[in-house]
Amino acid sequence: MLKNTIFFLLSVALVTVSKAQDRKLPIDTVITTQHSVTINGNALKYTAKTGTQPVWDDMGEPIASLHYTYYTKNDVKNRAARPLLISFNGGPGSGSVWMHLAYTGPRVLKIDDEGYPVQPYGVKENPFSVLDVTDIVYVNPVNTGYSRTIPETGKEVDREKFFGINADIKYLAEWLNTFVTRNNRWRSPKYIIGESYGGTRVMGLSLALQNQQWMYLNGVIMVSPADYKVYRTGGPVDNALSLPYFTAAAWHHKALPAALQQKDLLEILPESEEYTVNTLIPALSKGWNISDTEKDQVAEKMAYYSGLSKKEILDQNLVVPPSYFWKNLLKDKGNTVGRLDSRYIGIDRQLAGMSPDYNAELTSWLHSFTPAINYYLQEELNFKTDIKYNMFGPVHPWNNDDDNTRDNLRQAMAQNPYLNVLVQSGYYDGATTYFNAKYTMWHVDPSGRMKDRFEFKGYRSGHMMYLRREDLKNANDDIRNFIKRTLANGKSAKY
Repeated sequence: MLKNTIFFLLSVALVTVSKAQDRKLPIDTVITTQHSVTINGNALKYTAKTGTQPVWDDMGEPIASLHYTYYTKNDVKNRAARPLLISFNGGPGSGSVWMHLAYTGPRVLKIDDEGYPVQPYGVKENPFSVLDVTDIVYVNPVNTGYSRTIPETGKEVDREKFFGINADIKYLAEWLNTFVTRNNRWRSPKYIIGESYGGTRVMGLSLALQNQQWMYLNGVIMVSPADYKVYRTGGPVDNALSLPYFTAAAWHHKALPAALQQKDLLEILPESEEYTVNTLIPALSKGWNISDTEKDQVAEKMAYYSGLSKKEILDQNLVVPPSYFWKNLLKDKGNTVGRLDSRYIGIDRQLAGMSPDYNAELTSWLHSFTPAINYYLQEELNFKTDIKYNMFGPVHPWNNDDDNTRDNLRQAMAQNPYLNVLVQSGYYDGATTYFNAKYTMWHVDPSGRMKDRFEFKGYRSGHMMYLRREDLKNANDDIRNFIKRTLANGKSAKY
């Protein structure tokens, strides 16, 4: 009897080890765990479901499986009245880890108050999470996080179904239809939030969900949004829009002239913005047709607002690449500044050059995020797998053709009176700058007839503004207030 018992236990152990070491993701599965958190001083119990849900082809066969984590507050009497927030990160190719474990979710990284890594790595309660006002699902698109195509590699994988602006929007809209159906959330008010490239994604999803899935939203939230209508077009507008960011980053590092440096950041940014729109864009539009006198005047003013020298700006014909700014703003101190968050500084092999050797901020973030997400999913949420969590997954080449996402958002808003937009940006973000985000917001609806349904919030940090504790609180409060303000509360959807 004892021998049989031992044999049985060994068999179970071997099966468990085998499953843990299986590097194929289950196509359709879910693990449920129970937790608690204190948000804004109030204790809250919640359920976490983490698992996979298939992406189906036209014949009903699974062609991919997306990993997600879904949080719901317990003891909710009327789930239909409770909002659902659907969260994406960007890249393209980035997992949902960033906002999941550092922004809106019930757990956040163990980092210091400015966002720098501390050991031992791990997570702690998020006292500012928006889980008190909305349930949240974090979605990993194909090849990010644990999500994978089926099969993972080979000629059988039709990359055109996943890896492009419009393909990404199409399959994710369909996947969300299934998720909402499975979890009985059709009656709930719905919000989508996307960071960086996720801004492009959620602009497109706003219309795709509405016109292809007949799923209407109450809100779109864009965090440090990337608008490729600007970045890939280039030209005077693209080149000029970086100046207010230069002003912010230089102010942070005390590199501006005394007349500006002695003022508060929010006092000087409107000056730089006004100069950019009314003087710099027209000047750059002239190209070589600009007079020597005007060129000299513009270079002097750009130096005043950027912390760079007038000669540096003239040497580049008034067009200063952001990479040059990151490399050279603090060159006299022997440092570079970060791309996604210019509060971070780095050390290069040599002082001279046009761009830094590495992204000082990204290495810092990967330092703390990677161990935290691997620990958290496997040990706290009990999702056991030997598959690698892709912080950045293999999604390239990415098809950027036919990007109509900005107008998609306009159409969705025009068709849906409930739909409102919140834009959140960090002033020190040099990749998707706060002024580019404002420019995008202004140009979604050129008529201005829906401008009262847009809201912009800025923060004294970078791309992931929520890594700074003060902004973690403020940014979550802004989302919380946005959701409360945009709930229908019995009001009809009509103009």
